[in-house]
Amino acid sequence: MMQIKEAIAKGEGEVQLRGWIHRERGSAKLKFINLRDVSGIIQCVFEREKLGDKQFDLIDKVQVETSMMLTGTIKKDERAPTGYEVNVSSFEIVGESHEFPITKDQSVEFLADKRHLWLRSRKMTAILKIRSSVFAAIDEYFKGEGFYEYHSPIFQAVQCEGGSSLFSVDYFGKKDVFLAQTWQLYAEPAIFALEKIYTISPSFRAEKSKTSRHLTEYWHAEMEVAWSDFSMIQDYGEALLKYVAKKVLAQNTEELELLERDLTTLKATAEKKFPRITYTQALKILKEKCDMEIEWGKDLRTIEEDKLSKLYDTPIIITHYPKKVKAFYMKIPENADEDVVEGCDFIAPEGYGEIIGGSQREADIQKIVERLKEEGEDETEYEFYLDTRRYGSVPHGGFGMGVERVISWICGLDNIKDAIPFPRTMLRYKP
Repeated sequence: MMQIKEAIAKGEGEVQLRGWIHRERGSAKLKFINLRDVSGIIQCVFEREKLGDKQFDLIDKVQVETSMMLTGTIKKDERAPTGYEVNVSSFEIVGESHEFPITKDQSVEFLADKRHLWLRSRKMTAILKIRSSVFAAIDEYFKGEGFYEYHSPIFQAVQCEGGSSLFSVDYFGKKDVFLAQTWQLYAEPAIFALEKIYTISPSFRAEKSKTSRHLTEYWHAEMEVAWSDFSMIQDYGEALLKYVAKKVLAQNTEELELLERDLTTLKATAEKKFPRITYTQALKILKEKCDMEIEWGKDLRTIEEDKLSKLYDTPIIITHYPKKVKAFYMKIPENADEDVVEGCDFIAPEGYGEIIGGSQREADIQKIVERLKEEGEDETEYEFYLDTRRYGSVPHGGFGMGVERVISWICGLDNIKDAIPFPRTMLRYKP
């Protein structure tokens, strides 16, 4: 057996293929089947005269998504969908399919209900291949930079990104246990041993959001590094996105073409330096170029991020946000003119929103305690975290990247739910 792509590369002679029926049509004498496998699609021709009445009557009854194996002769034919066709000499039906429920022009909700079958579509197959490339690129990048892979617990007893978006779980009768929003508070202790660490793992946010950009369960690529400064964190984030973009452009040209993706921003991301602007500069740009007056101190909303992103053909890095809109662990810079922190967001082009959020971490234990109190947190619950500042603390920082948001942007998707095999949202937890 060989894959369809290998058969097309062979170009002529006998081939043995296996796969699923993508499309079928025919007459009393000829049957045309488009066979698909993971590598591609090819037209296969079944002739009554060659196969005999019994075999032809069998193939004449098969329906979409039937699985089969076949032997035949491949030849070039410009009329065929992929420029080649196989004249079949024998075949075997492996798994029957009767009235496959997904046809043309199905609603979004119906396809979500049949997600386990919709994964077979050419669109979803292309997205999943790109997703695989993105995950591989993240892993390769960090390992190439000397990072160690490190894992933190999914069950956590403290919040890091806001208590209102926590998923609480019944942990053997205990109620103050939550699904991880991020690995960060459990990652920082490890940099004092491994110095450079990363992970790719699920994170959970109980945000009551129904937008096309939010998932309640998503994959989070996170890093933490010792002896850093704020600019280093931004450098790592930019280099990672460039590495991912280059990997996908090199490996997934067919999938990007099938998705009809305009490659302009992907190529620019791979080649050009990302603009870096402060929050204050961002407000000035919004006022001058987008006629949007934003009060200093308010967090940037989706609409403002989208307006900014459309001014550039690469991701942009916005830095030095107001302290009051960012997390307690972000470093307050010395002698700053404004009440800001050394935090940054990477905003994807084309209106795809924030894809990376990072910061230099606060080293001053007293400032951390003050911020916790400001946010109404019990500092005693964070004793394990505060210990990292008591015993040999060093400058350090890190970031988190929402992998599905990156995939959504790379693929040019209308909705982030197509960037993951089985999306979990406020309204959907099955199939």
